Amino acid sequence: MNSIRNTVQLMGHLGKDLELLTFENGNSIVKGTLATNDYYINNKGEKIEDTQWHNIIAWGKLAQSMSQILRKGNEVTVKGKLTHRSYQDKTGVKRYVTEIVVSEFVKVTRKEAAI
Repeated sequence: MNSIRNTVQLMGHLGKDLELLTFENGNSIVKGTLATNDYYINNKGEKIEDTQWHNIIAWGKLAQSMSQILRKGNEVTVKGKLTHRSYQDKTGVKRYVTEIVVSEFVKVTRKEAAI
């Protein structure tokens, strides 16, 4: 049961091309954003789209694979864990970040409709 304590799985579209960084020690990290959409009907009967943006990161060989395969706008399913961290920006203000540390991903491809 421990393996599902901090597990998140999302399907969405990449908001921009992923940013791959390689450190002096050879380790790599990839960073990006994933948009998920939800829809609901408001009290006027209008269909409303609610978009949530999620920060995603991955490390090592997975980071390199993601940066080679995925591009802005691609639909992707990611599985990983939710993490929170804080840092001080250049002006000394403490900032908080929530990220999904990706452990698996699948690029979603849709078959074209037959004519």
